[in-house]
Amino acid sequence: MASKRGLLSATAAHRARAGGGSRIPLLLVIFFFFLSPVLFFFGRGFRAADLEIISSGSGQQDVGWRERIALHQFKSLFSKEVIDVIAASTNDMGPYSLDHFRKNNFSASWKINGQEVTPDGIPERNRMVVDLGKEKSDSEEVKLMDDSSQSTDSPTKQARRQLREKKREKRAAQLLQQDDDILIKLENAAIERSKSVDTSVLGKYSIWRKENENENTDATVRLMRDQMIMARAYLGIAKMKNKLDLYHELQTRLKESQRALGEASTDADLNRSAPDKIKSMGQILSKAKEQLYDCKLVTGKLRAMLQSADEEVRGLKKQSTFLSQLAAKTIPNGIHCLSLRLTIDYHLLPLEKRKFPRSENLENPNLYHYALFSDNVLAASVVVNSTIMNAEDPSKHVFHLVTDKLNFGAMNMWFLSNPPGKATIHVENVDEFKWLNSSYCPVLRQLESAAMKEYYFKAGHPTTLSSGASNLKYRNPKYLSMLNHLRFYLPQVYPKLEKILFLDDDIVVQKDLTGLWDVDLHGKVNGAVETCGESFHRFDKYLNFSNPHIARKFDPNACGWAYGMNMFDLKEWKKRDITGIYHKWQNLNEERLLWKLGTLPPGLITFYGLTHPLDKSWHVLGLGYNPSIDKSEIENAAVIHYNGNMKPWLELAMTKYRGYWTKYIKYNHPYLRQCKLNE
Repeated sequence: MASKRGLLSATAAHRARAGGGSRIPLLLVIFFFFLSPVLFFFGRGFRAADLEIISSGSGQQDVGWRERIALHQFKSLFSKEVIDVIAASTNDMGPYSLDHFRKNNFSASWKINGQEVTPDGIPERNRMVVDLGKEKSDSEEVKLMDDSSQSTDSPTKQARRQLREKKREKRAAQLLQQDDDILIKLENAAIERSKSVDTSVLGKYSIWRKENENENTDATVRLMRDQMIMARAYLGIAKMKNKLDLYHELQTRLKESQRALGEASTDADLNRSAPDKIKSMGQILSKAKEQLYDCKLVTGKLRAMLQSADEEVRGLKKQSTFLSQLAAKTIPNGIHCLSLRLTIDYHLLPLEKRKFPRSENLENPNLYHYALFSDNVLAASVVVNSTIMNAEDPSKHVFHLVTDKLNFGAMNMWFLSNPPGKATIHVENVDEFKWLNSSYCPVLRQLESAAMKEYYFKAGHPTTLSSGASNLKYRNPKYLSMLNHLRFYLPQVYPKLEKILFLDDDIVVQKDLTGLWDVDLHGKVNGAVETCGESFHRFDKYLNFSNPHIARKFDPNACGWAYGMNMFDLKEWKKRDITGIYHKWQNLNEERLLWKLGTLPPGLITFYGLTHPLDKSWHVLGLGYNPSIDKSEIENAAVIHYNGNMKPWLELAMTKYRGYWTKYIKYNHPYLRQCKLNE
């Protein structure tokens, strides 16, 4: 503080000698003239050596020409007393003085704003950059100074320099590693985004293909269709306004555009004359617009055309539904041929050759028993073959087949000529079950009623395809067959069995099924895979909950389950009188007010609260209607089910799923070759 007060007093005395502040402009000029040497020293920083030179006047031969001029002006600016005060205050800086640093072998630099600064005020890492821009004399001076500093570097100073270099190298390595990590993250993100890109589009892309210059490959087709729509609209207006010449011209251009368009769906499919037709149609439409355009008339005409097209679409949808249902319920010629040939050969067999071996296994409760009710020989053969081929011990498996009298001979002949290895098989005729009559079975009684005959056969039904599609699903001939309802009479058909696995004929077995006999049903009668999702296949989809009988007894959100692969505990069945429950509800539904025809709705009612859910991997459904089932889900399933209209033996089957079924058929078999059945 004393040195600072001395400096201020000396400065004040100098100002007094300079003549005071009477002449302010002249004083400012003098001040700025003499301020330049001060700014020089403050710009590069005062050094103790500078003050020594100023105070003593010696050593000027060791400094540059700029410094000599600045020192001379600085000496003339301040009195000797002021310079001595500044020098003394600099030497009294204690641990911050240059001499102190030199005596203690410390680096003559410190940090300002994060940068190492040498006593001359220049950041150390920028020293070489600054020095390179100086004149030759200055560079020689810097070289001498650097040489002298290197010769006087102590081990501590060198160690500090090496430490700084190591830190810089470490920081540079960290930055490089961060860059690598960022690049890896960006690459991974790009890979994830690429997974959502449609690969079929990528496969078609090429910068050399002209078709990719236009994203809309059907732009011309859509333009022609739009022109034809407007032409039809103007046709009606022209006729209404008696513009017959324009009407005939529009009609001519419309026919030409229709011929040019044909069945094309993309621009590449168009006829070569299409551009000319578009031009001609554009001209006639411009002419029609000039003569006929009326906003109200055109809007009304387009609205009428839209309604007409909508009705046509609905009619086509109904026709499509009708035809698909019809195709699904017909028997292909090949399968019909196979049944006829097998039936003929069966009746040519001697009686002693019509019996299956190992009949003693049919009532053995220690074996694995399967119930299969079918009138399709080829489908039944796939079920049996796939089960046997995937069984660990086929000799312990027993198949109970039931068919109708039309296919009884064919079914017997097929399995007599193609026995399932060591497994046991037996074929029965449902028409020979004398106990299954209309007095005992409500379904048979209802099928014989006049109302049911009217529903199925009488001329009161609509005769057109579109109107006849209503409830066509429930007019399926299978509902007239007792093979479909026989599943509710399993204890009566197999009275000495305790457990039996029921299989539909549109399934394929892919794994050994004996594990199902070890599943604990927890006192329930039916073991089945549930089919409900968030809102699909629940009870309200199948049952009429507006009826009080249904609304009082059942939960509309109860989960549905699937027929096709069901494990039935026949002991519990008898104990709970399941067949009696079925008869009760079937009698209540005589007028079809509780549910439509079929076996799943009465099954849901009959086994309500008595169904144990199985793991979904036992039974995967939907191969007859759902094209988006995951491949891994299909391949991991024990049983796959072609429920729906697209059965694997029909031409409308989905190709992607058909291979799972056809691999269990030997298409080189003589019977199949004779009937031209192939893959």
